[in-house]
Amino acid sequence: MSEVKVNKLTPRTNCGTVTLGDSGDSFTIPAGVTITNNGTQTGFGRTGAVDWQTGSIKTATFTATSGEGYFCNTTGGAFTLNLPSSPSAGAIVAVSDYAKTFNSNNLTIGRGGSNIEGSASDLVLDAQGLAMTFVYVDSTKGWKVTGAGRESDATDITFISATGGTISCDGNCKVHTFTGPGTFTVNCAASTPANNVISYVVVGGGGSGGFDVGGGGGAGGFREYKSPVTPYTASPLNGNPGGTAITVTAQAYPITVGAGAPGPLNPSSPPSPMGISGSNSTFSTVTSAGGGGGGGWAGSSNPNPGLNGGSGGGSAGWDSPSNGGSGNTPPTTPSQGNNGGSNPGAVGYSGGSGGGAGAVGANAVTGPLTSPNTVTAGVASSITGSPVTYSRGGNGGNDQTPGPSTHIAAANTGDGGGGAGNFPTSPGATGTGANNGGNLGGSGIVIIRYKFQ
Repeated sequence: MSEVKVNKLTPRTNCGTVTLGDSGDSFTIPAGVTITNNGTQTGFGRTGAVDWQTGSIKTATFTATSGEGYFCNTTGGAFTLNLPSSPSAGAIVAVSDYAKTFNSNNLTIGRGGSNIEGSASDLVLDAQGLAMTFVYVDSTKGWKVTGAGRESDATDITFISATGGTISCDGNCKVHTFTGPGTFTVNCAASTPANNVISYVVVGGGGSGGFDVGGGGGAGGFREYKSPVTPYTASPLNGNPGGTAITVTAQAYPITVGAGAPGPLNPSSPPSPMGISGSNSTFSTVTSAGGGGGGGWAGSSNPNPGLNGGSGGGSAGWDSPSNGGSGNTPPTTPSQGNNGGSNPGAVGYSGGSGGGAGAVGANAVTGPLTSPNTVTAGVASSITGSPVTYSRGGNGGNDQTPGPSTHIAAANTGDGGGGAGNFPTSPGATGTGANNGGNLGGSGIVIIRYKFQ
C-alpha cells in the first residue's frame, strides 16, 4: 500500500481534467473528514437538498442547473424554467413562487428532453405561492416531483391567536375578560373564516340613583353576540341572528370599559340632585351605552324624570309626576335595555326603579312602605363558562323609610345604583365613597370568546 501526500492536485498543461481511478475503483473518505465545495458539482446524486440562488431572482426564461433552487418572479409576465438536458440520476432542481403570481402569470417547467412524471409534456405551474422540487430518476419516469406545496400551507392556522385582558379557558374556547380599559390583539386570524367570528358581551357602566326619594339608576346597556362555533348558554338578548357580528382580523382592538356613575352629593336643601349616568363600553363596532341616572325630588310641581341611557333611570318620588328615562338609547338591535319606572304624582310615592336589561323598571309605589322599591331584572349569560347576571336596574328610594336604598351595585356588573331615601334625614347611601346620596352605579365589562382548538 502506497501513500501520496500533496497540498494540491492540478491538471497538467492542456489537460483540464483530473481523473481519480478507473471504472470499478472505490474511494473511501474516513470519518471526521470535511469536504468543502466552493464550485459546481455534477453526478454526485444529491440527497434532496438544493442550493437556493438568493442572489439571482429569475424573471425571464432560463435553463436550470442541477443542485440549484430558484425563486421565480412572474410579476412581469409568464416565462419558462427549462430543466437540464441529459441529466444523471439524482439530478435535482427546485423552484418557488417569489411574488405569489403563478396563478396570474404561469411558470412553465420545460422538460429539457426528458419526461416529467412519466409524461413527455412540459408542466405548467398555476397555483399562487407554489413551490416544487424535481429529482431525475430514470428515462422512464424522468423527473419526479418529490416535494410540492403552497406557501399558505405552511402558515395555515385553523384558529385565532390573541392576547389581552384576563384569559381563561372553557372547553375548546378561550375567554378574554376586560374589567378596565385594554387592548384585544389578534396576532393571527384563523384560516377557517367561521372561526374568526367571535362571541362577545359588552356591558356599559350603570347609572347612579337619585337623592331624596330618588329614582333608581338605569342599568348599563347589555349587548351580546354568540358565534355558532363557540358553544355556551347565551342570554335572551343574544344578537345572533339579527345583531352585530364581529369578524376579527390580525390587528389590535382597543377596549373601553365604562365606569359606573358616582352617587350625587347630599344637598342641604331641595332641589335634590339627580343621579348621574354611567359611561359607555366599546369593543370594535359595538358600543353599550351607560345607564341613565335616577331622578331626584325637585320640589312641588317640578318633575324630575330619570335620564336616558342603555337602560333609563327611574323617576323621582313624592308629589311631582315624572317619567322614567328611555332605555335602548341610542337604539340597537336587539334592544340593549329598557325604560325606567315612572311616578304618576301623588304625595307619598317612592322613587321608580331604573330599567334593566331584562325588564322595564317598576313604577313608583305609594303607601307606608317599609322597604324601597324593587330591583329590576337583568339578564344572565354563561359566556365565561358559568352563568353571571348583568345589567340590573337600581331600586327606587323609599319615602317612608329614611336612609339609603338597599341595592348597592357591584363592580363590573353594569347594575344601576339604588335611589336614596327621604330627605333630610337620609345620611347618604352606602357604597358611594366620598359622595352621598343615591348609590353609585356598577362599572361595565367586556368579554370576548372564541374557539382556539
